Amino acid sequence: MLTVLVLLPTVVAALLLCVPRTAPPGLFRWTWVTATAVELALAVTLWAGYREDGGMQYETRARWMPSAGVSYHVGVDGLSLPMVALTCVLSLACALYSVRGSRRVREFAALFLFLQTTCLGLFVALDLILFFLFFDLSIVAMYFVIAGWGHRDSARAALKFFLYTFIGSLALLLGFIGLYLAAEPHTFDIVELTRQNPLAGRSLYGALVLLAVAVGLAVKTPTVPFHTWLPPAHTEAPAAGSAILAGVLLKMGTYGFLRIALPVLPEAWRTYAVVFVVVGVVSVLHGALVALAQTDFKRMIAYTSVNHMGYVVLAVGAAGSVGGGREEARQLAVTGSVVQMVSHGLLTGALFLLAGTLYERGRTYDMAAYSGVAGRAPVLAACTGVAAFASLGLPGFSGFIAEFQIFTGSLGPRPVATALAVLGILITAGLFLRALQQIFLGPLRLPLAAPGADRPFPDLRAHESAAVVPLLALGVVIGLAPRFLLDVVEPASRRVLELLAR
Repeated sequence: MLTVLVLLPTVVAALLLCVPRTAPPGLFRWTWVTATAVELALAVTLWAGYREDGGMQYETRARWMPSAGVSYHVGVDGLSLPMVALTCVLSLACALYSVRGSRRVREFAALFLFLQTTCLGLFVALDLILFFLFFDLSIVAMYFVIAGWGHRDSARAALKFFLYTFIGSLALLLGFIGLYLAAEPHTFDIVELTRQNPLAGRSLYGALVLLAVAVGLAVKTPTVPFHTWLPPAHTEAPAAGSAILAGVLLKMGTYGFLRIALPVLPEAWRTYAVVFVVVGVVSVLHGALVALAQTDFKRMIAYTSVNHMGYVVLAVGAAGSVGGGREEARQLAVTGSVVQMVSHGLLTGALFLLAGTLYERGRTYDMAAYSGVAGRAPVLAACTGVAAFASLGLPGFSGFIAEFQIFTGSLGPRPVATALAVLGILITAGLFLRALQQIFLGPLRLPLAAPGADRPFPDLRAHESAAVVPLLALGVVIGLAPRFLLDVVEPASRRVLELLAR
């Protein structure tokens, strides 16, 4: 079933490319929507059949390159299942959002379907080479999305994105090869490497492998100082591309820490966990402060992603602080990091789609060009307000559940770092409130029009609401009744900490 879930979007993409481009654009759009809806239904079926007692489930293993220790090995547990569901939800939202697109619809739909395969494949991969394969293919797919359907300087932004993340993937591959050579017998299988713990007692070797793996994942996350590709990529990408980039692709890095770095390199992670705590705190504060200085709405949202991913890195770093009777707190931090990935994907994905609707109407992201938009587009203003308040961690939303768990779990092991990271919430609140006030309140001002001019500025259309409102609704559901998510994540968090304590 997992193989069908992963490969179905690419099969549909290949079929779309076989259809002449002279076919009605609606055929491509609604085929895309239907395929992503089927994918979401499969993900819901997986979730319904998942046993909450933890452990890897729905496993499939097949010989691929046995002489090199490479196999096709996939499965899901409490770390990967939420990421699979998030990918399917956001993919459907992007398909619905794009039903009125007119630029090379066939190619656009095919690329996004292929991108969905790469994301799903990475989250279910249990072999390092399979993980690397999907990691690299996602870079290629997103490069073409940004370069082919971006805004003014899209080619340069796409090139910067590709070079940064591709260099990161090469570092990741070096780390994987280091793990392969250390294992006996040689293997790239993540489950087998976790069982072997091949770098136990080899401090220098373990440090070098962790450095390579961490750099590759940090570029993708991205953390400071590897984050400079992110703002231009987001600013120039189409709205649906930004939603997938922030909502799913960034999670490949943080998910990699939980799936590979902590369980496979426990000794090295415990030794250097404080480095990741520092990097997390710096990313939290730097992302929030630089976002506060932005005048471009979409660029501001991009920098808040650096801020929010910093919380995840802080949590996984704090989880490496073993001893002192803090096991429950550390488990809370790991659980919070997974919930934060899900929450950030839903809420920031919605924010990027809402930024896209603003651009579609005003042709600019400059916040100073807008004022009083709530009078013309009250639903757009309300949805943006909900997404903003949810992102800054207001109680009742998923962001609060995630950040509460991260701070509570990190405070015992790393009190000073956690106290500094809390400042990020205050700065984030200020920047979102400033943006909402500037764009939606006050006298009416629209780009290229005098104040009060009778210029069309429609509210959210049906397809835009169908894409954004369910994302916000899920953020509220997780914020009010998170048990269905926590029951899946918590057993996997306990297992990660057991492996980390070896």
